[in-house]
Amino acid sequence: MAFKACVVIPVYDHGVAVGRVVEGALAAGFPCVLVDDGSAPDCASVLDGLAAAAPAQVTLLRHAKNLGKGAAMLTGFRHAAAAGFSHAVQIDADGQHSTNDITHFVAQARARPEALIAGYPQYDDSVPAVRFYGRYLTHAWVWINTLSLDIRDSMCGFRVYPLGPVLALAARHRLGARMDFDTEVAVRLFWDGLPVVNVGTRVGYPTDGVSHFRMVRDNLLISRMHTVLFFGMLRRAPKLLARRWSAA
Repeated sequence: MAFKACVVIPVYDHGVAVGRVVEGALAAGFPCVLVDDGSAPDCASVLDGLAAAAPAQVTLLRHAKNLGKGAAMLTGFRHAAAAGFSHAVQIDADGQHSTNDITHFVAQARARPEALIAGYPQYDDSVPAVRFYGRYLTHAWVWINTLSLDIRDSMCGFRVYPLGPVLALAARHRLGARMDFDTEVAVRLFWDGLPVVNVGTRVGYPTDGVSHFRMVRDNLLISRMHTVLFFGMLRRAPKLLARRWSAA
């Protein structure tokens, strides 16, 4: 399949920021697939307006109720693949990521179409300290569960996926539907042999940003995910180590 990229944006009550994200993606020259993951009426109205303003460039999909970020991404990926796209840029709707970097990420994907292009954050002073340091626990688990340092940051919501491998993975394994999605899909794609290209990207925390991270629920989901991945790594350890030795 010829290289063809679009931008997939999962949206859950990000009515204030999502317009700027869509504007940036369209300015970069890429069509957008918006996935409304059960947003409230005010945000849903904003999304209706964005789709109506650029019907040839913006596709709006909807979940009747909130299913989670991972579920929204997979809905967007399936639509993008059916529409003939080979790759999808994932970018969050909350305005944390710089849409100016989309062109660079896609250029990296075009050069390495078989790879996962994974953003890693370059924070400004707005990052909360608890988030900055808290990420390192997940980083450590990912490095253990891949027996490598190839995935520099598994939590960044700015990536370019080759759609074929992602959808093949989703067809045979039920991926995390919520905040556990980003980390799990990166680890499992790595297990499947996809190379990872890490690309730095500026990340800020807008003062009007909306976070849907639920401390108890999402931490339990993430803890369970790391446990499952750990035992999956144990079964794959000989293969993962052999890959490291052959690459050395």
